Amino acid sequence: MMNSAGLELPVQVSLERRRDTRFGITGKKVTLRMPVGVPPEYIQQQLAELQVWVDKTLEERPALKTPFLRKTYRTGDILVVGRRRYMLDVNLEARQTHTAQLVGDTISIRLAAHSAEAQRTRSIKTLLSRVVAGDFYPEIRRRVLDWNDRTFRRHIKSVNLKYNHSNWGSCSAHSNVNLSTRLLFAPDDVQDYVILHELAHLVELNHSDRFWSLVEQHMPDYQEKERWLKQNRTQCDF
Repeated sequence: MMNSAGLELPVQVSLERRRDTRFGITGKKVTLRMPVGVPPEYIQQQLAELQVWVDKTLEERPALKTPFLRKTYRTGDILVVGRRRYMLDVNLEARQTHTAQLVGDTISIRLAAHSAEAQRTRSIKTLLSRVVAGDFYPEIRRRVLDWNDRTFRRHIKSVNLKYNHSNWGSCSAHSNVNLSTRLLFAPDDVQDYVILHELAHLVELNHSDRFWSLVEQHMPDYQEKERWLKQNRTQCDF
C-alpha cells in the first residue's frame, strides 16, 4: 500500500520478462513492472520513484482518484442503476450479520453495529450488488438467451450475474455465461456487446481472428462499445 492525495492505494509489484520498468495506475491499483532478476536495492529505488510519479500523476489527472474513493451510503440516498432507481434504507442494529432485501423500490440494509466502519462499507457494496443482481437477473437472462437464439444457438448451461471487478464477463468451457453486476451501469447496447462477446466464446474459447470475426458479423460497431467500457469503467461500480 502507498498513500497519495489522502488516499490509500494498493500497489502491485510484478517481475516480468521485460527490459524496462513501467509505472501505471490501472483500475483500483498502482502497478510497478520490472525485469526479472533486478537486485533488491533497485526495487526500493523504483518504489521511491513510483511514489513521486503517483503524487504528480494524481495531481495532474484527478479523475484517476475516482476508483480509490470510498463511497458512503446513507438512508435516503438514491442508487441509480441503468433505468432503475433504488431508495436506500440503512440501519445499524445489534445483530451478528449484515443483510439486505429489496422491498418495492427500497433496498433495506441492516448492518451489525459492532463491526468497523470500513468493514460495513465493504459489506454494503456486496449487499447492493447481490440485491440489484436479483432484481435484474430475469431480464439479463432473457437477453442472453435471446441473443443466443439470434446468433450462435449453442447450449448454455447457466447464466450468472454477480460482482466481478476484474472483467465484465466470462464464458467457461462448461458453457456457463457469467456477467458482472458492474455491467448494469452501462447502456443497453454496451451490455448487449458484452453478452454477444461471451456468447461468441461458446464457439471460440479464445480471442483469435475467427473469434473477433464472429463478434463483428453480429455487431459491426462492437469497437465503439469497447471504447465506452474503457472510458467509463470507473463509473460502473457500486
